[in-house]
Amino acid sequence: MDEIRARTHKVTLENRSAASVSGIQEVVSFDENQIVLDTDMGLLTIKGKGLHVNRLTLEKGETDIEGTIDSLVYSSNEAYRRSGESLFSRLFR
Repeated sequence: MDEIRARTHKVTLENRSAASVSGIQEVVSFDENQIVLDTDMGLLTIKGKGLHVNRLTLEKGETDIEGTIDSLVYSSNEAYRRSGESLFSRLFR
């Protein structure tokens, strides 16, 4: 019997200049002012200045982010999931 385990979602913010996030399913979009992640707990939008993804491991669902972090906002990801489009499918239209 195969057991499906949900990944633990965790956000660690250090001095508003570095963040570690686990429980990521997909990177929806990113630029130097905003990063949108599809997590196990909903869409996570990180806003700030000079944002940079240092490490991204989708197999483990983890990322490290640096820059000036101004806000972390969660929203529902149901509409996004219904659309069925990933970042890569939108990039290669």
